[in-house]
Amino acid sequence: MAFNNIYQGKRVLVTGNTGFKGSWLSTWLISLGAKVYGYADGIPSNPSMFETIGLDKKVNHKNGDIRDGVMFNDFVQSVRPNFIFHLAAQAIVSTSYAEPLDTLTTNAVGTAVVLEAIRKIDWECTCVIITSDKAYDNVEWIWGYRENDSMGGKDVYSGSKGAAELVLKCWWHSFVKHMPNIRLGIARAGNVIGGGDWAKDRIIVDCVKAFSTGNCVEIRSPKATRPWQHVLEPLSGYLTLGQYLSEGKCENGEAFNFGPRAEQSKTVLELVQDLSSLWGLNPDSTVKLTGNVPFHEATLLKLNCDKALAYLNWHSTLNYDQCVDFIADWYRAYYIDKSSDLYRLTMEQIDKYTAAAAQQKLAWAL
Repeated sequence: MAFNNIYQGKRVLVTGNTGFKGSWLSTWLISLGAKVYGYADGIPSNPSMFETIGLDKKVNHKNGDIRDGVMFNDFVQSVRPNFIFHLAAQAIVSTSYAEPLDTLTTNAVGTAVVLEAIRKIDWECTCVIITSDKAYDNVEWIWGYRENDSMGGKDVYSGSKGAAELVLKCWWHSFVKHMPNIRLGIARAGNVIGGGDWAKDRIIVDCVKAFSTGNCVEIRSPKATRPWQHVLEPLSGYLTLGQYLSEGKCENGEAFNFGPRAEQSKTVLELVQDLSSLWGLNPDSTVKLTGNVPFHEATLLKLNCDKALAYLNWHSTLNYDQCVDFIADWYRAYYIDKSSDLYRLTMEQIDKYTAAAAQQKLAWAL
């Protein structure tokens, strides 16, 4: 009965389905009985979770650039989805400095393309548009950002996400809010970590690659603090938002933050050392501090998730130790145990996460 069986037998379109978050979301939707369709511009990494767990055989996938309005609209019209989850994005900060125009157009124009396709839908459809906590104008204060705080960003990636939010705002007020057949919500989440991520310049990726080859992990900003959360945390929020919108239980056109508990804000150094301990290594000998920060990076960014608790009855499930345990188990299965059935392990972690949420009496898991 998770998510009130709202996704059972439904056609669900996930953009960016070949990415890290998209692969986890697709797997979860399959476990909920949904018929999953995907739209993404190729495979983002090698290895990739999408290929490693065999989603290419389980999802109705189409290769396409999210900026190609004609191709994407044609796909939406052919699928006629009951739900759309828009995750497709250029999400790597370092890449945004090397390819700023590509980042801006993918994240802002790509969002406009999705909204244009939604504007042409003539059936009942619930849409969850995912942006990022980086969309907020980060002044690095100690308080969590609320959904009505200013959008902005000093770096290209943050700016592109802020721009996507402005696109959302004007398309919503100009067009979508007047469509009685469309329910739409916006989701913002922070740094997510978990098994199956092999994207460039991600700290967990750097860790497991180094640990598996006996090398030290090079970190450039050891004191940078992040609200670390397992990838299943925000995904449970996205799915809850989709459920509540579809059932008419929350306001249409609203934005929601999905983040971890306050005590999960740890430094990069703490995370690396904790993961190395679970790997069976000496945490003091697995880290190399480079001091090389080639581009601007925020050192502190937190979200206030009171709105999600108040209106969606949602809060995060795992504590910090459980989060790191999940990650270590997944990557050890890949690198050390050489597991041939990581799809099963992924499903088991989803089940374990759902059981933990049910113990906490979270409505979506009951």
